[in-house]
Amino acid sequence: MVSKLEELKKRKLVAVIRGARPDQIIPITRALKEGGICTLEITVETPKVCTLIETVKEEFGDDIIVGAGTVLDPETARAVIMAGAEFIFSPTVNAGTIKMAKRYGIISIPGALTPTEILTAYEHGADIIKVFPADALGIGYFKSLKGPLPHIPLMPTGGVNLDNLASFLKAGAVAAGLGSSLINPSKLIKDGDYAELVETAKKFSDLIQGS
Repeated sequence: MVSKLEELKKRKLVAVIRGARPDQIIPITRALKEGGICTLEITVETPKVCTLIETVKEEFGDDIIVGAGTVLDPETARAVIMAGAEFIFSPTVNAGTIKMAKRYGIISIPGALTPTEILTAYEHGADIIKVFPADALGIGYFKSLKGPLPHIPLMPTGGVNLDNLASFLKAGAVAAGLGSSLINPSKLIKDGDYAELVETAKKFSDLIQGS
Protein backbone atom coordinates (compact mmCIF):
# COMPACT_ATOMS: atom_id res chain seq x y z
CA MET A 1 0.00 0.00 0.00
CA VAL A 2 1.38 3.40 -0.99
CA SER A 3 1.79 5.78 1.95
CA LYS A 4 0.37 9.30 1.89
CA LEU A 5 3.94 10.63 1.77
CA GLU A 6 4.82 8.56 -1.29
CA GLU A 7 1.52 9.51 -2.91
CA LEU A 8 2.23 13.20 -2.30
CA LYS A 9 5.67 12.83 -3.90
CA LYS A 10 4.14 10.95 -6.82
CA ARG A 11 1.58 13.69 -7.44
CA LYS A 12 4.37 16.32 -7.12
CA LEU A 13 2.12 19.40 -7.10
CA VAL A 14 0.57 20.94 -4.00
CA ALA A 15 -1.92 23.76 -4.52
CA VAL A 16 -1.66 26.42 -1.82
CA ILE A 17 -5.07 27.99 -1.17
CA ARG A 18 -4.66 31.30 0.63
CA GLY A 19 -7.21 34.07 1.07
CA ALA A 20 -10.20 32.04 -0.08
CA ARG A 21 -13.71 32.40 1.29
CA PRO A 22 -15.15 29.24 2.87
CA ASP A 23 -17.73 28.94 0.08
CA GLN A 24 -14.93 28.84 -2.52
CA ILE A 25 -13.06 25.81 -1.18
CA ILE A 26 -15.19 23.07 -2.76
CA PRO A 27 -15.42 24.75 -6.21
CA ILE A 28 -11.66 25.39 -6.12
CA THR A 29 -10.96 21.79 -5.15
CA ARG A 30 -13.27 20.53 -7.89
CA ALA A 31 -11.53 22.70 -10.51
CA LEU A 32 -8.05 21.64 -9.36
CA LYS A 33 -9.05 17.97 -9.46
CA GLU A 34 -10.43 18.36 -12.97
CA GLY A 35 -7.15 19.95 -13.96
CA GLY A 36 -5.14 17.09 -12.50
CA ILE A 37 -3.95 18.60 -9.20
CA CYS A 38 -5.22 16.52 -6.30
CA THR A 39 -3.13 17.68 -3.34
CA LEU A 40 -4.06 20.94 -1.67
CA GLU A 41 -3.18 23.02 1.34
CA ILE A 42 -5.72 25.27 3.06
CA THR A 43 -3.99 27.96 5.12
CA VAL A 44 -5.14 28.16 8.72
CA GLU A 45 -6.13 31.82 8.64
CA THR A 46 -9.03 30.76 6.40
CA PRO A 47 -12.29 31.10 8.36
CA LYS A 48 -13.63 27.74 9.60
CA VAL A 49 -10.50 25.96 8.35
CA CYS A 50 -11.12 22.81 10.42
CA THR A 51 -14.66 22.49 9.09
CA LEU A 52 -13.41 23.03 5.54
CA ILE A 53 -10.81 20.28 5.85
CA GLU A 54 -13.52 17.93 7.08
CA THR A 55 -15.80 18.95 4.21
CA VAL A 56 -13.14 18.36 1.56
CA LYS A 57 -12.45 14.87 2.94
CA GLU A 58 -16.16 14.04 3.03
CA GLU A 59 -16.73 15.34 -0.51
CA PHE A 60 -13.67 13.91 -2.26
CA GLY A 61 -12.37 11.09 -0.05
CA ASP A 62 -9.02 9.64 -1.03
CA ASP A 63 -9.10 11.39 -4.40
CA ILE A 64 -7.77 14.50 -2.66
CA ILE A 65 -4.91 14.78 -0.17
CA VAL A 66 -5.71 17.81 1.97
CA GLY A 67 -3.49 19.48 4.51
CA ALA A 68 -3.19 22.69 6.49
CA GLY A 69 -0.75 25.51 5.81
CA THR A 70 0.82 28.39 7.73
CA VAL A 71 0.79 26.26 10.87
CA LEU A 72 3.00 28.07 13.39
CA ASP A 73 2.56 26.06 16.60
CA PRO A 74 1.76 22.53 17.85
CA GLU A 75 -1.65 23.55 19.22
CA THR A 76 -2.85 24.61 15.77
CA ALA A 77 -1.28 21.50 14.26
CA ARG A 78 -3.26 19.24 16.59
CA ALA A 79 -6.53 21.05 15.86
CA VAL A 80 -6.25 20.62 12.09
CA ILE A 81 -5.00 17.05 12.43
CA MET A 82 -8.12 16.22 14.46
CA ALA A 83 -10.14 17.72 11.60
CA GLY A 84 -8.48 15.36 9.12
CA ALA A 85 -5.43 17.24 7.80
CA GLU A 86 -3.08 14.76 6.14
CA PHE A 87 -0.03 17.01 6.16
CA ILE A 88 1.19 20.10 8.01
CA PHE A 89 2.83 22.95 6.10
CA SER A 90 4.71 25.60 8.05
CA PRO A 91 6.60 28.69 6.83
CA THR A 92 9.26 28.19 9.53
CA VAL A 93 11.00 25.49 11.55
CA ASN A 94 9.20 24.84 14.83
CA ALA A 95 10.34 21.67 16.57
CA GLY A 96 7.11 21.34 18.56
CA THR A 97 4.97 21.52 15.43
CA ILE A 98 7.05 18.85 13.71
CA LYS A 99 6.84 16.65 16.80
CA MET A 100 3.06 17.04 16.97
CA ALA A 101 2.65 15.99 13.34
CA LYS A 102 4.85 12.94 13.80
CA ARG A 103 3.05 12.00 17.03
CA TYR A 104 -0.10 11.48 14.96
CA GLY A 105 1.65 9.96 11.95
CA ILE A 106 1.01 13.02 9.80
CA ILE A 107 3.34 14.34 7.09
CA SER A 108 5.43 17.29 8.33
CA ILE A 109 6.63 19.88 5.80
CA PRO A 110 8.22 22.89 7.54
CA GLY A 111 9.64 25.85 5.66
CA ALA A 112 13.36 26.64 5.72
CA LEU A 113 15.84 28.56 3.59
CA THR A 114 19.39 28.11 4.86
CA PRO A 115 21.32 24.81 5.00
CA THR A 116 21.32 25.01 8.81
CA GLU A 117 17.55 25.48 8.98
CA ILE A 118 16.99 22.66 6.49
CA LEU A 119 19.19 20.20 8.37
CA THR A 120 17.68 21.20 11.72
CA ALA A 121 14.15 20.56 10.42
CA TYR A 122 15.19 17.19 9.00
CA GLU A 123 16.90 16.15 12.24
CA HIS A 124 13.69 16.97 14.12
CA GLY A 125 11.79 14.50 11.92
CA ALA A 126 10.38 16.53 9.02
CA ASP A 127 9.45 14.41 6.01
CA ILE A 128 10.05 17.07 3.34
CA ILE A 129 11.58 20.51 3.75
CA LYS A 130 9.80 23.37 2.03
CA VAL A 131 12.44 25.70 0.61
CA PHE A 132 10.68 28.99 1.18
CA PRO A 133 10.58 31.51 -0.35
CA ALA A 134 12.03 29.65 -3.32
CA ASP A 135 12.05 32.67 -5.63
CA ALA A 136 14.12 34.78 -3.23
CA LEU A 137 17.38 33.12 -4.27
CA GLY A 138 16.25 31.18 -7.34
CA ILE A 139 16.98 27.90 -9.03
CA GLY A 140 20.76 28.29 -8.72
CA TYR A 141 20.51 28.40 -4.94
CA PHE A 142 18.20 25.38 -4.92
CA LYS A 143 20.73 23.39 -6.97
CA SER A 144 23.49 24.43 -4.55
CA LEU A 145 21.48 23.11 -1.59
CA LYS A 146 21.18 19.68 -3.19
CA GLY A 147 24.98 19.40 -3.37
CA PRO A 148 25.75 18.96 0.34
CA LEU A 149 22.22 17.82 1.27
CA PRO A 150 21.31 15.24 -1.42
CA HIS A 151 19.58 12.95 1.10
CA ILE A 152 17.06 15.56 2.28
CA PRO A 153 13.80 15.80 0.27
CA LEU A 154 13.30 19.42 -0.78
CA MET A 155 10.20 21.15 -2.09
CA PRO A 156 10.32 24.69 -3.49
CA THR A 157 7.40 26.95 -2.59
CA GLY A 158 6.96 30.65 -3.21
CA GLY A 159 7.37 31.93 -6.74
CA VAL A 160 7.13 28.54 -8.46
CA ASN A 161 5.44 29.02 -11.83
CA LEU A 162 5.03 27.54 -15.30
CA ASP A 163 8.38 28.97 -16.37
CA ASN A 164 10.54 27.50 -13.61
CA LEU A 165 8.70 24.39 -12.37
CA ALA A 166 10.50 22.02 -14.73
CA SER A 167 13.87 23.46 -13.70
CA PHE A 168 13.16 22.91 -10.02
CA LEU A 169 12.10 19.31 -10.67
CA LYS A 170 15.19 18.69 -12.79
CA ALA A 171 17.30 20.09 -9.95
CA GLY A 172 15.95 17.41 -7.62
CA ALA A 173 12.75 18.79 -6.08
CA VAL A 174 10.51 15.95 -4.89
CA ALA A 175 7.43 18.18 -5.18
CA ALA A 176 6.49 21.86 -5.55
CA GLY A 177 4.04 24.20 -3.86
CA LEU A 178 1.96 26.38 -6.16
CA GLY A 179 0.42 29.57 -4.82
CA SER A 180 -0.63 32.70 -6.71
CA SER A 181 0.76 31.38 -10.00
CA LEU A 182 -2.06 28.83 -9.89
CA ILE A 183 -4.84 30.24 -7.68
CA ASN A 184 -6.02 33.77 -7.00
CA PRO A 185 -9.23 33.35 -4.96
CA SER A 186 -10.14 37.05 -5.21
CA LYS A 187 -10.50 36.65 -8.98
CA LEU A 188 -12.69 33.54 -8.78
CA ILE A 189 -16.11 35.11 -9.14
CA LYS A 190 -17.76 33.66 -12.27
CA ASP A 191 -18.03 30.11 -13.59
CA GLY A 192 -15.64 31.10 -16.35
CA ASP A 193 -12.99 31.96 -13.78
CA TYR A 194 -13.12 28.41 -12.43
CA ALA A 195 -12.89 27.08 -15.98
CA GLU A 196 -9.71 29.11 -16.37
CA LEU A 197 -8.39 27.59 -13.13
CA VAL A 198 -8.99 24.13 -14.60
CA GLU A 199 -6.93 25.06 -17.66
CA THR A 200 -4.11 26.52 -15.57
CA ALA A 201 -4.03 23.39 -13.42
CA LYS A 202 -3.82 21.29 -16.60
CA LYS A 203 -0.81 23.29 -17.78
CA PHE A 204 1.03 22.55 -14.54
CA SER A 205 -0.06 18.90 -14.64
CA ASP A 206 1.22 18.53 -18.18
CA LEU A 207 4.63 19.82 -17.12
CA ILE A 208 5.16 17.04 -14.61
CA GLN A 209 4.25 14.19 -16.96
CA GLY A 210 7.27 11.93 -17.21
CA SER A 211 9.29 13.93 -14.68
